[in-house]
Amino acid sequence: MAWAAFPKPGSLIVPDWHQTVEGKEYLNCILRKKKRKLFGLIERPVLPPQLPADIASYKIFVAGKSGVGKTALIAKLAGLEVPSTHQETTGIQTTCVYWPVRPRGSERPVIFRFQFWDCGESALRKFDHILPACKEKGDAALFVFSFTDRSSFEDVPALISRMLGEDEDLARVVIGTKLDQYMHTDVTEQDLRDFQRTWHLPVMRVRSVNGPWLSDGRSLDGSVGLADAAPVLNGLAELLWHRDQVAAGLESIIV
Repeated sequence: MAWAAFPKPGSLIVPDWHQTVEGKEYLNCILRKKKRKLFGLIERPVLPPQLPADIASYKIFVAGKSGVGKTALIAKLAGLEVPSTHQETTGIQTTCVYWPVRPRGSERPVIFRFQFWDCGESALRKFDHILPACKEKGDAALFVFSFTDRSSFEDVPALISRMLGEDEDLARVVIGTKLDQYMHTDVTEQDLRDFQRTWHLPVMRVRSVNGPWLSDGRSLDGSVGLADAAPVLNGLAELLWHRDQVAAGLESIIV
């Protein structure tokens, strides 16, 4: 089957809206005293009456070989501390991340609710029910590789084939982690361009390192963390927004 191609960045949402006065007002709903708020599965941000917004919820499965930084990626996006050492995820771990955006042509912002499903490679192999559970009613799958592990990048096409069938309509996104370790990178920008031309999939990048800490020395600066995470969160929001528009017949499928 043909999937809706990824939209041109900034074509469907205003990419720097979170830096505007209005955007910062909405960001305050996911911050508390400069720290990111953490939300459980049934929790949601509380907005004052003068800040109307719609909620769009998405389930996202995160896949990749052990050690590439799946858990660190989710921690970065959620404003949690990025672990300094690798410890494989046991079972399934879910994390909710809220992100407000302004779609182009819309009078109301939309708050995206991303529910990330992360599971360890060993658990996937050991228990047959875990992979179906992660994909059930899913909207997207993130295929993660590390810039410091070329084999994890070269394995991405096979990983996609192992995790998703041709008839499964989850949006496919590829994300490279550990971009901060550029001195040790095994994957070049030319490699990424060649991959995108061949597979027609979006490739995002993220630094797997903590941002600055607040003066208490115990909490990460939530505002700076949001700025670091914005490119990936905006990219996911735009991709999924486009997918919904295509499903509703409001946008054409691009192949």
